[in-house]
Amino acid sequence: MGGEARRRRKGPLQAGQWASQATRRLRESQPGRLWGDLWSRLTEADFFDHALQLAALALLCFFPMLIVLTEATGRDTAAVLIQWLGLNQEAAMAVASLIVPGPGSDTVTVVSGFLMALGAMAVAGTLQSWYRLLFDAPGRGWRDVVVQVVWLVGLLVFSAVQTGLGRVMGGLPLRSLAGWVWAVAFWWGTVWILLSGAVRWRALLPAALATGVCWSGLGLFSTHYFSASIVANEQRYGPVGVVLIIISWLVAVGVVIHLGAVIGCMFTDRLGTPRTERDGPAAPDPPGADPDAPA
Repeated sequence: MGGEARRRRKGPLQAGQWASQATRRLRESQPGRLWGDLWSRLTEADFFDHALQLAALALLCFFPMLIVLTEATGRDTAAVLIQWLGLNQEAAMAVASLIVPGPGSDTVTVVSGFLMALGAMAVAGTLQSWYRLLFDAPGRGWRDVVVQVVWLVGLLVFSAVQTGLGRVMGGLPLRSLAGWVWAVAFWWGTVWILLSGAVRWRALLPAALATGVCWSGLGLFSTHYFSASIVANEQRYGPVGVVLIIISWLVAVGVVIHLGAVIGCMFTDRLGTPRTERDGPAAPDPPGADPDAPA
């Protein structure tokens, strides 16, 4: 009786010890250390709060400017948004029903145009502050405003080309590959422009590649998950349900931007690639010098 009871107590104890040892081995393994480093950098960057901030700014400030500009240039705002989200036909109809331009939608007053411009600059400035934090780059004063304007123009070009690729490319694999290449080019230029060239092109390539992969993955995920969610929420809650899904997508965009930049920084640091001219390889010690001697 006593031996059987001890064996029963020993079984759960051994199972708990085994789980603890397995967890410790996983943390000490190479994948475990990489994941720990990634999560530590993301939490230090406060990525989720920043993603919520971007979603709020984009919905309140950036989308109104997008609607006015697209209508003024003769393009369909709903088509641009649908292309960004990668929706199917049924979900696209639900989103298109939200944005129905009325008479005079392509004209704005001076005050509303000024407020929309400030909102768009706020989005660009927020993204610029993120990259400064992640890449430890200094600010450039009034020149930051200039590069924000340049980036906004580049964003409009990016959206136009992305929409065109979606129409020209027929098959999903070819369209996904072209979209990924274009996304890598855009995010590579985005980081370099918003940091005013403070970081070398070569040091920014891993971040651009990682962000491009995450961006394309978000597009594939949107096609399957967000499309079904938009249709279900539109049937259950009406237009409000569609707006909630769009906000969720904007939060996901903020997470993708952080994730791509942090992964790029990790690989740049592990490869030892200097970020700036000041971070170049250190000069070798002179012959006969003591490497342990204080500088």
